[in-house]
Amino acid sequence: MKAVVQDRFGPPDSLELTDTDRPEPGADQVLIRVRAAALNPYDWHMMRGDPYVARLMGGVGLTRPKIRVAGIDAAGQVEAVGTDVRGLRPGDEVLGFCPGSFAEYACTTADLLVPKPASLTFEQAAAVPMGAVTALRGIRTVGRVQAGQRVLINGAAGGVGTFAVQIAAALDAEVTAVCSARNADLVRSLGAARVVDYSREDFTDRRTHYDVILDNVGNRPLKRLRRALTPTGTLVANGGGSPGRVFGAVGSMLRLVAVNAFVRQRLRPILPAAPAGPTHEDLLAVTALIETGKLTPVVDRTYPLADAAEGVRHVEHGHARGKAVIAVS
Repeated sequence: MKAVVQDRFGPPDSLELTDTDRPEPGADQVLIRVRAAALNPYDWHMMRGDPYVARLMGGVGLTRPKIRVAGIDAAGQVEAVGTDVRGLRPGDEVLGFCPGSFAEYACTTADLLVPKPASLTFEQAAAVPMGAVTALRGIRTVGRVQAGQRVLINGAAGGVGTFAVQIAAALDAEVTAVCSARNADLVRSLGAARVVDYSREDFTDRRTHYDVILDNVGNRPLKRLRRALTPTGTLVANGGGSPGRVFGAVGSMLRLVAVNAFVRQRLRPILPAAPAGPTHEDLLAVTALIETGKLTPVVDRTYPLADAAEGVRHVEHGHARGKAVIAVS
């Protein structure tokens, strides 16, 4: 089969399209014929082995990538199931977390998959898992957003942000979206009541105080973010970071936790490292929102499998509008 592989840490050019053996599912696994795979910041973190501290923690590999085939989000059809798998059969259309998804076939455990909503294309479905689950956890699980609250989403036009705007609006919150001027109409169409153009206005200037802030960007000091909160407001900091950093988001998250112990405001990190926590339930929750028309994936652009490196480079630059997706087959 064709797959995008990586034998060393490095820039996007270290990714190579090649022929490799098709994986065989274990007893609790499902073999997926991948039809589309999403591109995430997760992918370039894994690609570069960044932050370096993650290598010591065993998450990405110490001297070379732990998982040779890139990718984590997938949508496709069940090709085969292991002997212990129940509820899935060949031909079922699914989406979910699938390590090694930049390939024609990939294996994952059954609990990381859910049925694909019939209204979505495979490209749209592949855009869902990491972005939508991270947004759901940030807005509903960690942020505890309630109807009528003022919610600000920094990085509202990105992969997580476009889902977060819709989820907060579905909870009847008053949503303020921070993005560039070119994306103002997009975030309004997703449910934002107010748009802040970050090139012309600073949302931390104390003019408005928010009950919940979901920060997907990390471009404001913690002190200024707290100024934009109500006295008992909640800051949800989404992990991220730039390439080549030693500690990346880990250092800022630890600082957030430390400050939280001494203030009335709730300061909470959320690390979108994919299949952690109650993933199956979260995937079912976001697909339920999709099926009721409250959530729609925003696909920025689509790449063929051969251009996966170009797609990762686009996401790494940080200006994706919604999600970027690889069309596999």
